[in-house]
Amino acid sequence: MAKKGKDYFGQPWIISLILAIIPVTSWLLGAVTRFKEGKTIAGIIRLVLLGWNVLWILDILCILFTGKILRLLNV
Repeated sequence: MAKKGKDYFGQPWIISLILAIIPVTSWLLGAVTRFKEGKTIAGIIRLVLLGWNVLWILDILCILFTGKILRLLNV
């Protein structure tokens, strides 16, 4: 397990993991994080299309192993 990476607003990875396990929190904070990075299209996609199902599982796994959420689109 990775012990580095501060994704959800600079929180330690364990806090990010806990937030990622909760589906609604993961969906909302994943989109907010992408908007905060200036990635508007990726934020919209997380909100509307994929943020609630497949990305939820992938975010949990990515935070567990890398400490960061999945960045599917970098636009």
